[in-house]
Amino acid sequence: WAVLGLALALVGLWAPCVVSMQPNFIVILADDVGWGDLGANWAETKETPHLDQLAAEGTRFVDFHSAASTCSPSRASLLTGRLGVRNGVTHNFAITSLGGLPLNETTLAEVLREAGYSTGAIGKWHLGHHGRHHPNSRGFDYYFGIPYSHDMGCTDTPGYNLPPCPPCPRHGTGAREARKDCYTEVALPLFENVTIIQQPVELGSLATRYADEASRFIQRASDSGRPYFLYVALAHMHVPLTPPLPPAPGRGIYGASLREMDALVGRIKEVADSHGKGNTLLWFAGDNGPWAQKCELAGRLGPFVGAWQRQRGGSSAKQTTWEGGHRVPALAYWPGRVPARRTSHALLSVLDIFPTLVALAGAALPPNRRFDGLDVSPVLFGCSDVGHKVLLHPNSGAAGKVGEIEALRLAQYKVFYTTGGAMACDGSTGPAVQHQPPLIFNLDRDIQEQEPLDVASREYQAVLPAISRAYAQALQDIAADNVSVADYSQDPAAIPCCNVQHVGCRC
Repeated sequence: WAVLGLALALVGLWAPCVVSMQPNFIVILADDVGWGDLGANWAETKETPHLDQLAAEGTRFVDFHSAASTCSPSRASLLTGRLGVRNGVTHNFAITSLGGLPLNETTLAEVLREAGYSTGAIGKWHLGHHGRHHPNSRGFDYYFGIPYSHDMGCTDTPGYNLPPCPPCPRHGTGAREARKDCYTEVALPLFENVTIIQQPVELGSLATRYADEASRFIQRASDSGRPYFLYVALAHMHVPLTPPLPPAPGRGIYGASLREMDALVGRIKEVADSHGKGNTLLWFAGDNGPWAQKCELAGRLGPFVGAWQRQRGGSSAKQTTWEGGHRVPALAYWPGRVPARRTSHALLSVLDIFPTLVALAGAALPPNRRFDGLDVSPVLFGCSDVGHKVLLHPNSGAAGKVGEIEALRLAQYKVFYTTGGAMACDGSTGPAVQHQPPLIFNLDRDIQEQEPLDVASREYQAVLPAISRAYAQALQDIAADNVSVADYSQDPAAIPCCNVQHVGCRC
């Protein structure tokens, strides 16, 4: 009886780590959000009560990273579990792009749909919109959103940006002078599936429309009796910012927009709870760090300031391989499964979402390719706090060749073979610098990345061989993989336009 009792107790302990039926999945990806924009991470932030409640009712990941420090590569990695050097997406697609995420790459939505899931995508896509690169051709039954960033086209209400952008031209108006940081005179399109339903989109009401469409998708999927996968890629906190109300004292326009994003996430959580609480995993994360050159319209880095780079010029946030460029806020919520009020220090990545959800759905990973992500369900369920032994950080525009792996993490050590700074608020940039031997920081003692280890120190000499082996093995693994190549060719005919007879495309 004692042995039987022990066995039953062990089964009880293990039960949260085992899933017996297909759960629902909601992945919410925020754009350009800072690690310090989450109140649960950074006490100075007061605008995220819903996200903070989500952290209190679930698990907060404090060492969670985007797979790249810019838009398209980060999203491609989330949906494939593979870095850009494998899936082919190493930099952003344009409004004139003919290609997108290579068609021979299998998306998370395709795997889950094959496993019986209803699949929906709402928000920013930015993985190709022309032809078969559209979300409806990449595994999503339903799509509602903008095919790329919401500053990649004009609107009648352009919101807050630095520098400010003018509204779209109208009939009878002369051609306007091109403005720096205003992408195009073609209006920003809003899609429902493959149909443009509004051009230019009304940015001020976009958050409400996204919440409404997410609610309707959850309702339809629940009514069908099938499990669902909903991918919500928010416009927040990317500029332009369009808060619906006058900003309150404090962080001004950015703070008001952050409150709007927080309320949107809160509403999606509420709807999900009302249609299957206990059988829905909600995973919130950022796509990369804040866009520092936008000054007061950019988010908070928290402690991840990249002090070494700042002393030499430029930003250490978005587009860089400094912690502020890729360490992002992340939360997981699943009542009864994911422990509440837990903080995990496991080294995790947005790359892990693909293999983890595939495993939880009882599906199989696509064959004939290697994955950079891990099945981290034991970490989700509180049964482990062990993540990656090695995590690779690709160049994302601030230094080196885009997509190349010239920075990595090994345990508490952050390693740079190339450093560089993106454009900062003051307009400065940090030049690319190659380091041989590499620059190494001990993040346990130096989270600000301020002082690299002395090359002659015992610590540096002790850790360098392991770093060199890990780096060489990673590059060899990539070289031996089934690697895709994205088509980055452009043609003005690829621009989404609902009325080619109208200046700027209006409908």
